[in-house]
Amino acid sequence: MAQKPSIPKGTRDFNPEQVAKRNYIFNTIRSAFETFGFQPIETPSFENSDTLMGKYGDEGDRLIFKILNSGDYLAKANEDAYNEKDSNKLTNSISEKALRYDLTVPFARYVVQHQNEIEFPFKRYQIQPVWRADRPQKGRFREFYQCDADVVGSKSLWQEVEFIQLYDTVFTALKLEDVTIKINNRKILSGIAEVIGASDKLIDFTVALDKLDKIGEEKVKEEMLSKDIPQSGIDKLAPLFTLSGSFESQIESLKGILNTSEEGKKGIEELEFINNAISQLGLTTATLQLDVTLARGLNYYTGAIFEVSAPKEVQMGSIGGGGRYDDLTSIFGRPDTSGVGISFGLDRIYLVLEELGLFPETVNKNVEVLFINFGDKEALFSLKAIKQLRLQGINAELYPDAAKMKKQMNHANKRNIPFVVLVGEEEINSSTYALKNMISGEQNKVSLEGLINHLK
Repeated sequence: MAQKPSIPKGTRDFNPEQVAKRNYIFNTIRSAFETFGFQPIETPSFENSDTLMGKYGDEGDRLIFKILNSGDYLAKANEDAYNEKDSNKLTNSISEKALRYDLTVPFARYVVQHQNEIEFPFKRYQIQPVWRADRPQKGRFREFYQCDADVVGSKSLWQEVEFIQLYDTVFTALKLEDVTIKINNRKILSGIAEVIGASDKLIDFTVALDKLDKIGEEKVKEEMLSKDIPQSGIDKLAPLFTLSGSFESQIESLKGILNTSEEGKKGIEELEFINNAISQLGLTTATLQLDVTLARGLNYYTGAIFEVSAPKEVQMGSIGGGGRYDDLTSIFGRPDTSGVGISFGLDRIYLVLEELGLFPETVNKNVEVLFINFGDKEALFSLKAIKQLRLQGINAELYPDAAKMKKQMNHANKRNIPFVVLVGEEEINSSTYALKNMISGEQNKVSLEGLINHLK
């Protein structure tokens, strides 16, 4: 019995229409990246395990796809770990490589490895797939594309200002208006942890806080308690869970909460700088919003944190995010190289555009004309015309077989090809072409020049 074809959960096939729509998003983002001065790079799909592990926190590490060593991978397996069924120790001995979890850590590795070739500050963009062993659900896949832009070698907050403008530029170009760019600062989170007496639990605190919009206030408090964050400290967080109002009013509230934390005060200063700049520069369609519970759960963020929400009428997780990482490259041997970057979630953006009907009708550029095949002589004559049409940028093709006319016409209709050309003995002798409009049914004889002009 033949095996039933299938693909792994969390992965997808894409048909021609879907690929065209995805390319529309890719090209829009790529155009904005280049307009803002970013240069493209690419890195391998998989990295050495020690490049990735330990960079995303415990939860992130568990979602990294490990690759078994080639050949007899058990030959060098840790026997004690194997006998004890200790999967963590065993993995280290049978897997030396892993699929990349994001594009930021491989980028940090790239910067250090190629530091003598790079002109700093270095603005790069990267559009490639990443893999996460996550539970598949709407808008969440195990294989998906990230579209990243980063700047390394500058601590200037003007970079954060530009990234907010970049988000606004891309989503305006996609006609996806009313997105919300949420911003927070890791220094504020550190300051809050300090004020509640949980500085030694910063990672546990931020990972739990980052889940607020997913699991709610009570569950977040329960998780914090389970991580040994004291109840007295959690009680001090009450004002944060309900903090609302304008950017400026939230800043004023934070100044009162964090008046004993120098680190927290630095975070407030940075947020004020960014907000003041954006207020004067203005945004076209997006809104900048302060969200003091935004943490994003990644260990390497040290300053600003970004997350982009789709318009309220669409139920979707974040469609973009990023932040400042002051010392990510130090893990690869280059300390004191600050970086900041953002990412666009292509797959979720696709779903949002689809749901709101925002893809242009012209996004799927189809074949514009199909030449009917009546035989080898007619096919050769047709291909000479097709060559000229293609040189003019007109998508044209010849039906490959001299099949029945009805079958060829049905093929054109099923593929939504608007025109067909019929070439018989009479057309060859007069160097003309019978051009048929498949929508109106109208048919005219035209010269090659007339054919080109009509189709252009």
